[in-house]
Amino acid sequence: MTTVADLTKLLDATYPPALAESWDSVGLICGDPADDVELVAFALEATNAVADAAVEAGAQLLVVHHPLLMRGVDSVAADTAKGSVIHTLIKGGCALFAAHTNADSARPGVNDKLAELVGITPGRPIKPVLLGATDKWGVHVLAKDAETVKNALFTAGAGHIGDYAECSFDIEGTGQFTPLPGADPTEGAVGENYRSPELRVEFVAPRRLRHTLIDVLRGAHPYEEPAFDVVELAQDVDLATATGLGRVGVLPEPMTLREFTQQVADALPETVWGVRAAGDPEQLVSTVAVASGAGDSMMGPATSLGADVLVTSDLRHHPVDEHLRAGGCAVIDAAHWASEYPWTMQVSEIVEDEAGVDTLVIPLRTDPWTVSAHPNG
Repeated sequence: MTTVADLTKLLDATYPPALAESWDSVGLICGDPADDVELVAFALEATNAVADAAVEAGAQLLVVHHPLLMRGVDSVAADTAKGSVIHTLIKGGCALFAAHTNADSARPGVNDKLAELVGITPGRPIKPVLLGATDKWGVHVLAKDAETVKNALFTAGAGHIGDYAECSFDIEGTGQFTPLPGADPTEGAVGENYRSPELRVEFVAPRRLRHTLIDVLRGAHPYEEPAFDVVELAQDVDLATATGLGRVGVLPEPMTLREFTQQVADALPETVWGVRAAGDPEQLVSTVAVASGAGDSMMGPATSLGADVLVTSDLRHHPVDEHLRAGGCAVIDAAHWASEYPWTMQVSEIVEDEAGVDTLVIPLRTDPWTVSAHPNG
């Protein structure tokens, strides 16, 4: 019998957690890893209606894209919005699993499905997110504090090279600084130049841990303003097949922005407010970039990569206006739900083929917009 743990392992292999953005929260949200699973349900997000549908269908695992508990909550009581979902699933014997930005970056993933639907072969990512990407760090610290700082960083995941742990290189030197008014120096005095022998500690660490290690360093280092630098090490990768956010591809034949917008609307799941575009309606577009979900941060990078148009969601008035006035590519704004929901078909096929369990894509439109109106006449 297939268990929740078996399916978690499969989903983590398909959408490696290491591909998730540093702010994200992915993986098993609730449920017993030892429970047996005969039916897996899939949806974009775990709303109350989705949870009810999963339990009613007899699913033992619900897989979603949007994490239910991405940010901290004080309570999951049954009378809270998130708690009611958790209680419905637990009472119904259904575990909950989320694959979010790791599924956006993976291949195949959310962006591959979106690219195929709008009519391009998914090529390079807009923003590569590479497994095994490594940073080289240099941290300056007094010799007497070096071991404390290093141990904190090693415990947080720094200093691994192959089968070796706690790898670092110490360089002796002299550091100096002058504390200004308002400073609270650990060494020296305000207004006086301070010089002292220091070590520069160099080590490598996974790039995905960068923000975590910065927090750890600031907590372990005795100085209120520790001196450090981080350098991204180059990787020899084929960008055409690399993992990462967004995709870029080329249409079989150029078409106008107006025609392509209609093609996108015809290809994506229908929503009340449809699809809109910004740019010259008669502009010919050929190179297309896609970024599933909220993608206004991708407008500039897509333009830099030569895209004629970016298909994404959740675009705002001022960023789009400024982007176009600066010569940026045209943009097509689809509903967030519509740009990501098709992924549920993709992941359900993978789970059914690999795990041999029954699957169900819950056919509920969880797009929150329910009315669209235009002037009569």
